Amino acid sequence: MSEVEQNQSDEQMDVLTLEGETAADYLEELLDIADLDGDIDTYVEAGRPHVSILTSGDKLVGSNGEVLDALQDLSRLAILTKLGRHSRLMLDVAGHRERRRQELQEVVTAAVAEVNDSGEPVSLSAMNPFERKIVHDAVAAAGLHSESEGEADKRHVVISPAT
Repeated sequence: MSEVEQNQSDEQMDVLTLEGETAADYLEELLDIADLDGDIDTYVEAGRPHVSILTSGDKLVGSNGEVLDALQDLSRLAILTKLGRHSRLMLDVAGHRERRRQELQEVVTAAVAEVNDSGEPVSLSAMNPFERKIVHDAVAAAGLHSESEGEADKRHVVISPAT
């Protein structure tokens, strides 16, 4: 890697780190206002900032992750307001997203086996964008084709044989 490329890489890492820290500050303030306990961890992975709130209970996750998704959107808005740039920040609370990632891997494994056995497409249940991205990546790694279909909260992934 050339010195120019290294400097650009370092600058990008600095920006992503700053985005994570900005979100962490916002979330820490929010936790204080709501009088909720939680430790906040930030890191950069795969070219995007990550913030994890380590807490017990699921108040900050909500049913099917709705509160978590809202907190992520608010954190991204805080970054936009403070830094003037859109962020691809990923937020996890109490390990919810990681557990969901593992569950989806199991769903994809079963669906891929079914597609390989039958040669027919398999439709999965509706998912949010985070979940669909995980499924698309896992399906591509398995060498099959996937496509999102449907509108709004009925958007789902259809897995089919590779073409």
